[in-house]
Amino acid sequence: MMLPSTPLRELARGGALVAVALAGCSDDQPGTSLTDTGTGTTVAVSSTGPDPTTSTTSPTTTLPTTTTPDTSSSTTTDPTATTDPTATGSTTDPTATTGSTTAVTASTTDPSGSSSGSSTGEPPPPPCPADTILCEGNTAKTCDGMGGFSNEENCDPGVCVEGKGCLACVPGEATCEGNVSKVCNEEGSGTVDTTCDDVQGVMCDAGTGKCVGACSPDELGLSYIGCEYFPTVTANIVSATPFSFAVVVANASNNVANIRIDRGANVVVQDTVAGGAVKVIKLPWVNELKGNESSPSTKVVDGAYRLRSNQPVTVYQYNPLEYTKFEMYSHSNDASLLLPTNVWGKHTRVVARNTFQTQPGAYVVVARREGTIVELTPSATGAPVVPGGGVGPDGHGQALLGAGDALVVISGVGGGVPDVVDLTGTLVAANHPVQVIGAHACTNVPHDKPACDHLEESNLPLDNLSQTYFLTAPLVKPPKLPPIRKARLVRVVATEDATALTYDPPQPGAPAMLLKAGDHAEFVSQQDFALAASARVAVAEYMLGQSAGGDSGDPAMTIAVPPALFRAGYAVHAPIHYESNFVNLIAPAGAAVSLDNKPVPPNLWSPIGQSGWSAARVALVGKADGDHQLSADQPFGVQVYGYGQYTSYWYPGGLNLQPL
Repeated sequence: MMLPSTPLRELARGGALVAVALAGCSDDQPGTSLTDTGTGTTVAVSSTGPDPTTSTTSPTTTLPTTTTPDTSSSTTTDPTATTDPTATGSTTDPTATTGSTTAVTASTTDPSGSSSGSSTGEPPPPPCPADTILCEGNTAKTCDGMGGFSNEENCDPGVCVEGKGCLACVPGEATCEGNVSKVCNEEGSGTVDTTCDDVQGVMCDAGTGKCVGACSPDELGLSYIGCEYFPTVTANIVSATPFSFAVVVANASNNVANIRIDRGANVVVQDTVAGGAVKVIKLPWVNELKGNESSPSTKVVDGAYRLRSNQPVTVYQYNPLEYTKFEMYSHSNDASLLLPTNVWGKHTRVVARNTFQTQPGAYVVVARREGTIVELTPSATGAPVVPGGGVGPDGHGQALLGAGDALVVISGVGGGVPDVVDLTGTLVAANHPVQVIGAHACTNVPHDKPACDHLEESNLPLDNLSQTYFLTAPLVKPPKLPPIRKARLVRVVATEDATALTYDPPQPGAPAMLLKAGDHAEFVSQQDFALAASARVAVAEYMLGQSAGGDSGDPAMTIAVPPALFRAGYAVHAPIHYESNFVNLIAPAGAAVSLDNKPVPPNLWSPIGQSGWSAARVALVGKADGDHQLSADQPFGVQVYGYGQYTSYWYPGGLNLQPL
């Protein structure tokens, strides 16, 4: 075998680092789209790598042995050599064994032939550790720990990376290809290809190779504030005339936000929202998703709206917006906090509600990426369903979704009072991140307390669920009377088998164990309490029907937020035409919390068991636009809700969405 060059030999012997010029990742190499990140961007992952046929593995090659100099001799002189008074150097012993080099002390000889002295080099460093990978050009060489190499691999068409070997690209290295940012992933297996969306005011910066702008991923972070959302109509018995499906857009920046809403290739709305302002935007109903009692499960191509902004915003959807119009009552309302696309997940446990008489429970899955494959695995209560759209009557199914497509799954009738069919706990798994909204056309809560009302809420991905939650009972304002606390129904959904549950303070009738992943249990409570689980759980809360007390409102649904995802500031919206609106606040005891720049009075706070946290319930008043600001000196939680006659809404005020 050919000996490596002297510098690399020295590295193999000494373990020193070598400086190499690393070839950049090729932008035009074939690959497979793998993952995406979402906001401000369209993302794919391309994978390239060294051709496996170029990899060669050879037996261990031992480098020539270097003899340690004999420091007892000051010089070694070849008597036959011609003496050059100006020369210095070394003399090779021609009798040395082939394959070895004898180190000879360099000498300087004066014209008289007398020795003037000598110098000896430092002892060579030890060999580099076994399995250390060095690069020589674009060849990766693996040290054998004995001064040689156990393996050599040509990294073409990829790149050799010191300490890692042959990769498709250098991790973290980024380049622009037009308006596409190509960033090598952490494994060096391919690039995350992000289209910098000019509608969101994002461009690819040639200097960094990344998308830049207020809506770029690096600027946005992971929270409920974003620049791309997919408003989605869910099952509701409400009349489409005169009531409106609508979104409320709250501009989180000080700059004017340009809003564009598409459905498929059609531009539906173009509008602006002033800095710090809120705007209500009405959208046409999507009848295939709104449904009726006989609607099947179905895939609706371009069923969801795509909302984009060039400034960070928060988006809420109201189904419908009004609870009364033209002296008519809607009787069936709820609202959802929408999650921006950059925080969607690939795995979600559905939280919905059981079939009520002939009215179905439902969930809707929305894709952002072309080629999104959705796999559905029902819970023990998740069948039968009304088949369609790739979903069988047993609740199992697979669907291929394009960007903006919506898959709605409708619960069937299983019998019993309440009906045994409940889509809650169904596992939605996808190869790309998706949005999941749990819903119900109209249901009593509990089943024997009228009247029925529409339910809906964004379901959190599994990565954002926790083992710890704080749950607080809502207020309700009876007509012409001050607000009073009202009980609500709490539902807990397991993500793992044998999930143990505890409560502070203890809750009568609350479950102590959920046996299987996807199982759920529920109980009614008027108390504030802390919930602790042995594994991640999803938690929902439901308002009770108007006949259950308070003479106002009807069922509504919210999702509990883990304390680890609380924020120190929120912008929330409460519809101004509802009779009463409130926020429930959850904060560490002693935290300084302000609502619309005014401190929340100390007398409104009460402890949550022995947890060291407190809860407060505050009416939302005094803002003509319904927009409110909350802040604190440490992270806290917010739930927003309101009432009209025979209807209500409830949603989490916001959250961070980093994986837990």
